[in-house]
Amino acid sequence: MFSSVWNFVKRHKKKFIFTGAVVGGLYFLGKYAQKKIRDIQEKEATEYIAQARRQYHFESNQRTCNMTVLSMLPSLREAIVNQLNSESLTALLKTRPANKLEIWEDLKIISFTRTVVAVYSTCMLVVLLRVQLNIIGGYLYLDNSVGKSATTSLAPPDVQQQYLSSIQHLLGDGLTELMTVVKRAVQNSLGDVSLKQSLSLLELEQQLSWIRAEVEAGSERPLTWYMLADDENALADQACGLTENDVLTIRLLNETRDMLDSPDFTTVLNTCLNRGFSRLLDNLAEFFRPPPGDSAPSCAPDSLSAVSLPLAKIIPIINGQINTICSDIPSHFVQDLLMNDQVKEFAANVYETFSAPQELQK
Repeated sequence: MFSSVWNFVKRHKKKFIFTGAVVGGLYFLGKYAQKKIRDIQEKEATEYIAQARRQYHFESNQRTCNMTVLSMLPSLREAIVNQLNSESLTALLKTRPANKLEIWEDLKIISFTRTVVAVYSTCMLVVLLRVQLNIIGGYLYLDNSVGKSATTSLAPPDVQQQYLSSIQHLLGDGLTELMTVVKRAVQNSLGDVSLKQSLSLLELEQQLSWIRAEVEAGSERPLTWYMLADDENALADQACGLTENDVLTIRLLNETRDMLDSPDFTTVLNTCLNRGFSRLLDNLAEFFRPPPGDSAPSCAPDSLSAVSLPLAKIIPIINGQINTICSDIPSHFVQDLLMNDQVKEFAANVYETFSAPQELQK
């Protein structure tokens, strides 16, 4: 029996060898496939964890942005009120001075100027901090994810402080120049309007539109000029005295300016300004409601022009809007800006750009 089996094996030896090779090959191929699948699964798991960590860090960074905006609004309000002090004029009017009409005219210009400036500067603060803190946030994510030491950090603490201090331009020289431009536009628009002249909400909206048109289209400078000074030039003037931190700060400022000069930033800023002035008009509309018992429906298409108020009565209303616009307590005005979808999307794009690993190679 054994001899017949052996003869059978010898006659079909090649087939056995081939079959064995195939079976062996399939075995090793299966093992290789299992290893590749395991590697892919591990890679996907690693990428998922990294993406989840990145998403968590981004969301945490946005909360920091919101809190930073709210914490800086009192300083912005104080800076505006100090330079456009309508309270002193109001107090002076209570003394019944001889030049009462002249003081009222000054109060008209200052009240409108500081409210318009408050809208502009608050919108600028929201979008500028979104850019700065998401650039910093992206670099901090890279620093933490690749385990870089403090000496090779992309954004060490001293650089962060020096870079973020550039926001003071918006609260200082930039704000002062913005006030000058807005005040000139207010004077051109409302200077000849009598205090006794009645204006409807629709007419008030038209006045604000004229002021905006002059500020945004008639100025020699773009709106971004009021937001960021040429600080990197001041640092670069030190030439040989530049430290490594100065170089990193200059890089951050240049990257910020690139973002501010982008079409996307212009679109987001315009969106915020449109929403800000729309919210301002919503606030003013509360004072233009028909008296109780009036038969005119408030929802009618012409309701915006149904009620008119003398300009002298509108001035105190306009004058007090800064307390709502620049409120550190979350108001509808500030919430509309912070929660705007385009602002969120733009912030995500900035963070995505600067938290991407390829940034390390630049």
